[in-house]
Amino acid sequence: MIPLGYLAKRIPKQRPDWMKAPNVVDVYSVSDCVNDTLAEYSNGWKHNGFWMFDCVAAIQTAAVANEIDMQGAMLFFYEAYESEFDGHDRLPISPEASFETQVVIPPTKHLEGFDVVTFCDGPNSHSPLSCNSIASDIKTNEHCLLESLDEAVAAIEGDVFDQSEPGPYRIYAVYSVPWPD
Repeated sequence: MIPLGYLAKRIPKQRPDWMKAPNVVDVYSVSDCVNDTLAEYSNGWKHNGFWMFDCVAAIQTAAVANEIDMQGAMLFFYEAYESEFDGHDRLPISPEASFETQVVIPPTKHLEGFDVVTFCDGPNSHSPLSCNSIASDIKTNEHCLLESLDEAVAAIEGDVFDQSEPGPYRIYAVYSVPWPD
């Protein structure tokens, strides 16, 4: 798995009414179609080549500089499977070379599950499990994520996402991380 970085998100306490996935309580998706990503592309361009933040301090600095209220925000850390799936091809993942990428691994992290993320539009990725309600058709956990890397690979290879946003598709491990003191 490749470390991608951090995002801060405001997670609604319940799934959207339009999502017909009764086992989903809330949505921890990578995209911000259902939850709000905070300080994402704020002034100062503090993100890395994976369109995330290398460290928690960079998020906090961007939030202060852009007067973003971080009250109630959750902190997430992401890793990606080393290949993206484009049709039946697997292609290596690498950061956008024009941005420095020096991801700091969190001292503690809790795996919440795996998200399948489109990457046809660079930083404007979507999470078809939530954005396109694919979670209504397949089993996910309470956070609208798949339980294992194997399940995510099988779903992509089984063409589960064919009627959603276009690929290529990436698999992201989603970790919740405590905010530092």
